[in-house]
Order: sequence, then structure tokens, then C-alpha cells
Amino acid sequence: MKKYKYNVHGMHCANCAKEIEEYLAKNDNLHNVTINFNTCKLTYESEKEYSLRELNKLVKSVDSDFHITNIEEHQHDDFKLLPLIVGSVIGLCAYFLNIPSSIKWILYIISYGLLLYKNIYKAFKLIIKNHSIDENLLISISCIGALLIGEILEGMMVIILYSIGKILEGKAVNKGRNSIKELIELKVDYANLKVGKEIKKVSVDALKVGDIIVIKKGEKVPVDGKITKGNTYLDTSSLTGESDPLKVNMNSEILSGSINVGDVIEVETLKDYSNSTVSKILELLEDATNSKAKTETMVSKISRIYTPLVLVLAIINLFVLPVIFNITFADALYRSLTFLVIACPCAIAISVPLAYFNGIGLSGRNGILIKGSNYLDNLSNATQIVFDKTGTLTYAKLEVEKIIIEDNNYDMEEIINILCLGESLSSHPIAKAILSLSNKKIDNSIVKNFKEIDGSGITFNLDKKKIKIGNSNLCHCNKDSSIHLNINDKHIASVIINDGVKDNAKEVIKNLKPRKIYMFTGDKKDVALKVGKELLIDEVKYELLPQDKYHELKKIIGRGTTIFVGDGVNDAPTLKLSDIGISMGNIGSDSAIMASDIVIMNDDLTKIPLAINISEYTKKIIKQNLIFAISVKLIILILSILGLTNMWMAVFADTGLTLLTILNTLRILKKYK
Repeated sequence: MKKYKYNVHGMHCANCAKEIEEYLAKNDNLHNVTINFNTCKLTYESEKEYSLRELNKLVKSVDSDFHITNIEEHQHDDFKLLPLIVGSVIGLCAYFLNIPSSIKWILYIISYGLLLYKNIYKAFKLIIKNHSIDENLLISISCIGALLIGEILEGMMVIILYSIGKILEGKAVNKGRNSIKELIELKVDYANLKVGKEIKKVSVDALKVGDIIVIKKGEKVPVDGKITKGNTYLDTSSLTGESDPLKVNMNSEILSGSINVGDVIEVETLKDYSNSTVSKILELLEDATNSKAKTETMVSKISRIYTPLVLVLAIINLFVLPVIFNITFADALYRSLTFLVIACPCAIAISVPLAYFNGIGLSGRNGILIKGSNYLDNLSNATQIVFDKTGTLTYAKLEVEKIIIEDNNYDMEEIINILCLGESLSSHPIAKAILSLSNKKIDNSIVKNFKEIDGSGITFNLDKKKIKIGNSNLCHCNKDSSIHLNINDKHIASVIINDGVKDNAKEVIKNLKPRKIYMFTGDKKDVALKVGKELLIDEVKYELLPQDKYHELKKIIGRGTTIFVGDGVNDAPTLKLSDIGISMGNIGSDSAIMASDIVIMNDDLTKIPLAINISEYTKKIIKQNLIFAISVKLIILILSILGLTNMWMAVFADTGLTLLTILNTLRILKKYK
């Protein structure tokens, strides 16, 4: 089954997007259908390949304003200005000019027709095709009802103000979308391909691994690569949120999405575009809001029954109000029509998903990739955080601090030679630290039966000697040391590895309190406890293999929302097990992006409390919007039932509230600049 993704245009209404999503989901050939209101993307899986014409036919059968493309194009407003202007002029002229009553009514009908035809069309099409109702029906009934009971100007102004409000609402929503788009606009449309002595401008998608490309000052790096000529500075702020330029030289590996702010460089491509960092990041960000937070899901479920319920309540009011308040049927009808306008759910339906979308965009701007609004929402609920030590709280670049020789039959040069011979066949970070001890060229052809044991160390044969280099479990040694060297099952030397604590680790741990902080590590007890004490870690688990970390996390996972922070390479099962898995650094690592829910684009620990702060602020904005919108609507609804308000106030309770909540939501983008 193949996954398809398209752009959706003409979409300014969250409810309409949901209705089309539900309609498409009923199609037996379409699976996992999602219409993302925030990103204007349609995604689905299918064994059948639909043409754009077929897809548009399906979508337009529900809403004629929506159309689907596979290329970006300008978004047009749902409501065209010409019918709005002409309908308004005709209606107002008929109302204020001294002309015969029969002509007035003809002009009123023409005016209402021009102003309402699209709402009526959408409402009835939705009833017929999807057997549901939305705000278009509520507005249509209210305005036509106002016309029939003689409240002509009020009914006319309701649809005029509603239409203007919808145009402004669409512009406000697009402002939020465009702000996010600017933050993640990483893709380059072209690349300067070097062919012999010529430079050709080609599509980024046409680049192949091994091509040589030229990147001039001010240009973005199109795909991941390695510098083959020149040195420069790169602006990586779009990727990592870091404002300081990064210095890169010959043989430095650079990531797509970076901007060359220095001299011209030549780069050998290491990946094609589809596998490059920028492609994966954009896909991750586009799909992020497909994973819904509980609040979004709740609002979506309520919206399905909310509009029909409002219509039923309005009908009940129509017959109950004359009995309770001793008013005329016409007066009760007016109050019920006002009730319908007030009760439209747009303010809530739009502001909640838009808030999460902006929160994810703000995080991305700060170098924090969050895979879904459910993870953003859950961050602030965390009660315990588990850190893997190496590469997270301490520097991943290890250094040999000391070698202690236990057998006088060997000198330091021999020990280093044996260590380097074995570790030259390993890619482990410890191997790199040991290999840095020697400047000699290593001929490891004499190494036989090399075996790397995950989480323990390495074994191999050297002449007639059986060599073991690894932890105490592998070498059966109780001496305090990071790494042991055994020859023929005899302890020969101890190697002390130093992976120093990161400068800001202590401050970050302090900022994350009062949450309970754990540290999991494979280090010896004394090394682990020393780091734990220095950082004021609440609980330290030491001498753990990767599978041990998984089981230890399983023991505490039920005590509250748990975050696990690791390097995303050896900790994939543990990252998946946690409520929220966060990968530190390793940008460009497939395992980091795939295994975790949140990816920190560099090794900056301060991004973790920042992500939690963004989560808290986003939820604060959502809470403000919900309380404000629901409170104002309830107050005006009660006033409308009591006859103390009119349709003018009703328009404010609908469109005005929607605009205010959207503007409040856009404040998220201004936070933590």
C-alpha cells in the first residue's frame, strides 16, 4: 500500500476540513486519511492510484471551494469579494431608498441570494452527501429567518459581517501558516552541479551521491555532503536554533539546510535529496500535527454533535420561550435565530489545533523537532526524566585519562599497541578514544577472530593470545576501571576513560526540578555515582547493558509521565518504551529520528527545559482561548434567550471571538525568540 500526499487549497475552516476528511475516510480504497488544517496537506494510503481529477471530484462533491494539487500555489479566500460587494450594495440601497415595497422585496431577495447562496449550497450538499450539518446551515437559517420576520437589516448585516469576518479569519490563519513556513523553509530549488570545468544549475532532486556541487556565499546547502575544496562559515540556525556561525573546513561533513555565509566551497554529495537531513526534517514537521493531542481529539468529537445539538436547542427555545416569558412567537423566533448565530463553534475548532501547530513551529525554530501535538502537549505533564549518561549529560567524545598496568611483563607501548590493534576494527566511541593514543599506522591484518559484543566490549586473537577488551562482565574483573584488558584470561591493564560532564548539565538538571531525575549508565559504580553527585541526580542506575536500561525503565514507567533522553543510537528500544523519547544530537542519524518522539538538533541540554516551557505556554494559550470563548458564548447565549441581545452581538460572539482567539494564538510565535 502506497502513501500519497497532496496540497489542499481553499481551506480556512477546521470543521470543513474535518467533514471532508470523514467523507474521504468512508471510501473503501482510501486508508488512514488525514486532512491537516494547519499545513493544508491531504495524506492517505491506497493500493489504487487516483488522478488529481478523481481526487478533486471526490472533494468538490462535499465542498466546491476545496481543490487539490501536487504543487504549491497561491491560496485564495473562500469568500469572493464581488458577490459580497454587489449583494451588500443592492440590499442597503433597497433598505434606505424610498422605492415601492414590491421592488424592495425583489431587491432583498436578490441581495440575500448573492450573500447567502454559497452558504446554502454548502449546507445542503453536506446534508445530502455526508448526512451532517455545520455552521453554514445555522447562518443560512438565521439570516433567512430574520428576513421573513422583518428584521431585514439585521439579517443582512449578519451575513455581511460574517463574510468579512471569514475573510479576515482566513488571512489570520494563513499568517500563522506562513510564519511557520518561513521557519522551516529549508529546501533549495536548485543546485550548482560541477561537470568538468562547467557549472550547471540543476534540480536538487536530480543530484546523485558522489556529485560535486558548488555552494556560493548566501546559498543554502541543498543535500548532505563533505567539503572537498575551501573552508567557510555556515549559518545552521534553521536546523539547530544556534545563532553563532559554524566554522567548517576541508573534509567537514555538512548538513542540508545550512546557509553558506563565507567563501565559496565545493562539496561532494553524500546523500540524495530524499535521504538528506532537510528532507527528513520537512517531512517530520509536515506530519507533526497529524498526531493529535487529547484536547484536539476532544474538541473534534464535541464538534460532531455540537452543531446538531445547537439546532435542536434553538427549536426547543422557539416553542418554550413563549410559554415561559409570555412573548410572541415572532419574538421567540428572533431569539432562537440569534441563538443559532452565537452558537457557531469556529473560535474553538480553529484556535486549538492552530495553537499546537504554532507551538511545534516555535520549537522547530529553536532546533527542537517534535513529531506530534500529542508529544508537545504531554511534555509539560512529565513527572520524571531519565537521562542516558554518555553523549547526553557528558561529552560523547571520550578521552583516555589513565592506563594502569597490572602486569610488569608488559610496558606502556605494548599495551597501547594491543589496545589499538583491536579497537581499530570497532566503531564504538571508546575505540576512537583509544586510537587517539597512537599516531602510528595500524596494520590489523594480524588480528584474528575479531568479535564485538554489544554493550560489553571486543574479543580477538593475536598470535596465540586470546585478548579481551571491555567491561567487568566481559573480563570478569572487579577492579575499578572503565575498560579492562585481559590476555589469556589474566588481567593485564586498566583503562580509565573520561567523558567529562557538559558545562550546562548541572544548571539544566536544576531547572528540571522538582521532577524526579534518573541517570542510566553502563559505567562502573564509582564513576556513575561521582557524576550523579556532581549533577544532583536523584537516582543513579549503573553498570547497565542496553537491555538492562530497558528493563529498569519498565520498572518506573507507571509512576508518572516519563521522558527518556538518550543518543538515539543504542537506546532505540528505551526511547520507544518511554512516554516521550528525546534524542540528543545525532542530527542526520536515521535511528535518532525514527526512534524518538522529539529530536534535539544539537547537543544543547538547555533545549529540554525550553521544550517543556513551550509546551506549558502553548497549553496556557489554549486554556485562555477555551475559557474566553466558552464564557463569552454562554453569557451572550443566556442574554439572547432573555431577549437582552441582538444579532449584531451574535456576530461578535461568532466571528469576533474567532478572530480574537486566533490573534491570541499567534502570540505563541512571538515567545522565546
